[in-house]
Amino acid sequence: MSKKKVLIITQELDPYTDLTNISNIARQIPNLGNDEFEYRILMPKFGIINERRHRLHEVVRLSGMNIIVDDEDYPLIIKVASLPGARLQVYFLDNEEFFKRKAVFNDEDGMPFTDNQERLVFFCKGVMETVKKFGWAPDIVHLHGEIASLIPLYIKTAYKNDPVFQSAKIIYSVYDEVIANTFDEKFYKVAAINDLEPKDIAPFDDNGKVNLTLGAAKFIDGLIAGSESASEIVSNYGKDLSLESLVFDSEATLVADAYLPFYKKLLE
Repeated sequence: MSKKKVLIITQELDPYTDLTNISNIARQIPNLGNDEFEYRILMPKFGIINERRHRLHEVVRLSGMNIIVDDEDYPLIIKVASLPGARLQVYFLDNEEFFKRKAVFNDEDGMPFTDNQERLVFFCKGVMETVKKFGWAPDIVHLHGEIASLIPLYIKTAYKNDPVFQSAKIIYSVYDEVIANTFDEKFYKVAAINDLEPKDIAPFDDNGKVNLTLGAAKFIDGLIAGSESASEIVSNYGKDLSLESLVFDSEATLVADAYLPFYKKLLE
């Protein structure tokens, strides 16, 4: 029997970043059920990632695309590195305008970058086009971090007829994040893709504010709490939206141990 394919799209990953528990949890997953599942990982190539130390190099056959954000074209560069101890490769989405800076979402004074919403949109659009270029149809797409929050919308709307994504079950892991605190009405315009219009991004509106987790949850199959404080949100959204959900187990030695049964349940 062929292995099921799991595409992990993550904001962070150990050893490339060590910022929050996203890095640790996302790193645990590729060690699970290797006789049943195969994995690929995509993440942003933030400027804090040391390319020389981690031996990143450009994948020329995947690079060269342009991603449109707010009517501007931005080159998408794909880099790759081998994940230590896991026998798989991690693909990094890069662009000098959005990811060269030596920080993630805030400047040296702790203030959010004014283009965070454009950076998020670039990453999500870039992921969709990169996976299409792979031609690698995932059975599960597991998203970690708000920077991937538009991907469920794109899969279920703009790319719903694309054979690469048609069979995918989507899981979204909720962490302690507030990326969208400075997002404004422009978000609904820049997030539109292909035939989508700003009104199609309306599920992300929460009483006049952009709520990335709420918007993502409306287009997924499963919801996981990646932190103890996220368990209440996961329980509430899971109930309200009739989603399979998994709360955080603070006593577990490895949090991701519970993910394999969760994957199998969604695939039944």
